[in-house]
Amino acid sequence: MTITKTQESEKITLSLHGRLDTSTSPQLQDTLLPAFEEAQQIELDLANLAYVSSAGLRVLLMGQKTANAKSASLTISNVPEDVMEVFDMTGFSNMLNIVDSK
Repeated sequence: MTITKTQESEKITLSLHGRLDTSTSPQLQDTLLPAFEEAQQIELDLANLAYVSSAGLRVLLMGQKTANAKSASLTISNVPEDVMEVFDMTGFSNMLNIVDSK
């Protein structure tokens, strides 16, 4: 998986490319959680995410809990249909702030 980070004042966008699974979820965790020290608004752009596993879901949940604890915002955008199905089946679509899903 490749993570591209862009920052505009108080907003950081992390664009994910590839698969978010057991082997790549630590990479997202190591990028996402420290981002809350740099900005109050974090966006995860999933337009190029092909797959998410339970390990990836765990990191997304950790991100949401970190955002809540720091009174910050975590937004998930451009969710592919296959990934959205996983979010719906697991109930994550109700826990995450999802906008602009495909």
